[in-house]
Amino acid sequence: MAATRVLLLLSGNSESASFARSVCGILGAGPELGPWPTYCSFKRGHLVLSARPFPGASARLPLQRPPFCPFAALDQQPRASAPELPTNRGVDLGVAVVLQSSDQTVLLTRRTRTLNISPNLWVPPGGHVELEEELLDGGLRELWEESGLQLPQGQFSWVPLGLWESAYPPRLSWGFPKYHHIVLYLLVISQESQQQLQARIQPNPSEVSAFMWLGPDVAAAVAATEDGAETTRTVPQDLPPSVPAVELQEDGEFQPLAVPMSTLLQTTPTTAEAKERVSTGTKFALRLWLQHLGSVTPPPCKSGARMDPGPAKEAPNMDPLPPSQGSGKQSP
Repeated sequence: MAATRVLLLLSGNSESASFARSVCGILGAGPELGPWPTYCSFKRGHLVLSARPFPGASARLPLQRPPFCPFAALDQQPRASAPELPTNRGVDLGVAVVLQSSDQTVLLTRRTRTLNISPNLWVPPGGHVELEEELLDGGLRELWEESGLQLPQGQFSWVPLGLWESAYPPRLSWGFPKYHHIVLYLLVISQESQQQLQARIQPNPSEVSAFMWLGPDVAAAVAATEDGAETTRTVPQDLPPSVPAVELQEDGEFQPLAVPMSTLLQTTPTTAEAKERVSTGTKFALRLWLQHLGSVTPPPCKSGARMDPGPAKEAPNMDPLPPSQGSGKQSP
């Protein structure tokens, strides 16, 4: 089997997550929408997940998948009629940075139309975690590669928000899945303002075509348009008709852009198309960010301090960890 990035702890034994099966399903997800509390640890480039506490677990985080997750749908099909999916592949590990300014706005980037995976979607900066790479290092590297932003040491803190099971294509109606990831969303809280951060942004034109900052009100409206939910959450009536953004031109210059609110409220279409919208996983991350804003944040711990899971509870945030000061390293 190829290098395994996501491991599951089942009945006390560690085994690689299979590409062809839903991670949420293996860990006991039922028919409800979730999220499901999941214990995890990250060591030597591998993420270990379990539905139960285990020695070495460093966090208890919400794990979620979209209601239309193709791997969940395939799990329900008889094995005889199931498609032939790769048996020599595991589940890849990704990280995405929800960068919060001191003004309490968060950065989203629009992926270019030419990308093979999730083109034209609004997402936080992120990508694959490299082998032997620390989580925060991977997130900050992706932030720099996509936006050109490098955060000064000692001027930010960070905390894990949650885990998202991602597939592409995202629906079986688009075709059988070719990619399977567990994405860890990291909240990185900068001491710099949106204006200070934006002055340094230099997007990578091969990956990013535009960027914007969302405040809590607009983020709440976007997060309320949950893909696949049986009931639609209430969307405020006093939303602006558009949200200001910055678009990268072919000559490398910036141009102001007004993104219609209706675009940000789009949900995943049933047919394959590169429709501009906010990704389903990003909506999940925005909900977690808003919950974090509304929570009482414990004092930051010193960099390198061990992060232990807190007492079990049923809140969607599960057990958010105390923010760590930006050092580029996560505790073992």
